[in-house]
Amino acid sequence: MARQEGQASGDVSRRALVIGCGALARELVALTGGLPGVDVACLSPDLHNRPERIPGQVRDRVREARADGYERIFIAYADCGTGGLLDPVLAEEGVERLAGAHCYEFFAGRAAFARMADDEPATFWLTDFLARNFERLVIRGLGIDRHPELEPMYFANYRRLVYLSQSEDPELLALARAAAARLNLAFEHRHVGLGELSTSIGAFAAGLPIQPPRPASESNAIGVGAAPNRRNLQRSARGASKSGPAGAELVGLARPTSKAARSAG
Repeated sequence: MARQEGQASGDVSRRALVIGCGALARELVALTGGLPGVDVACLSPDLHNRPERIPGQVRDRVREARADGYERIFIAYADCGTGGLLDPVLAEEGVERLAGAHCYEFFAGRAAFARMADDEPATFWLTDFLARNFERLVIRGLGIDRHPELEPMYFANYRRLVYLSQSEDPELLALARAAAARLNLAFEHRHVGLGELSTSIGAFAAGLPIQPPRPASESNAIGVGAAPNRRNLQRSARGASKSGPAGAELVGLARPTSKAARSAG
């Protein structure tokens, strides 16, 4: 379990902790750096490869935080492929999470993301984290470097790659362009900044209400940000591999929505 925490400030009874995905570590550290009494603890980003483990590990970290004296806790995860299994855990523990189905949605803003997804459902999405780790998580993580025949099984239905950047970094932009070229996809860049991640952390730090997440079942019903299904990804590569390759969930989160799948079929 990766853990990054700042120094506590003020009375222990007022200490607050943001428990987040390791893929958001840079952004969370930047957002909380000037907030007195707010610490950050990050779980491993590799949990996206096994999203069924996210609820249990979040529960364990919440209970550890309470044992350490934190009374205010916020979860910097969206549903993140748990298929709605995270929300009952958070309700039981009495903590809130980021609204939305995945990081693309809360970075871009839910309304803006829905418009982009409706405009072209067959979109592969990148964030700063995924642009920075594309080769490791996508090419090597999915085994494409070892089994090139897997590439069309995963990416045949995509038409464009949209890089939703958090920072204005020319090196990351070049990496995102290279990823689109590697997958033979049209490239678009939308600088979205930190979006609803920033406003949610700010609201938590100020003790203000945080907009509740949309139920995972509703996200699936409207075809935006549907929770990835590891078994479907495994089936798509069954001819080349008997088990789902590592990294499948990160790609699953970026896969075309159900509307694209229907049109492709």
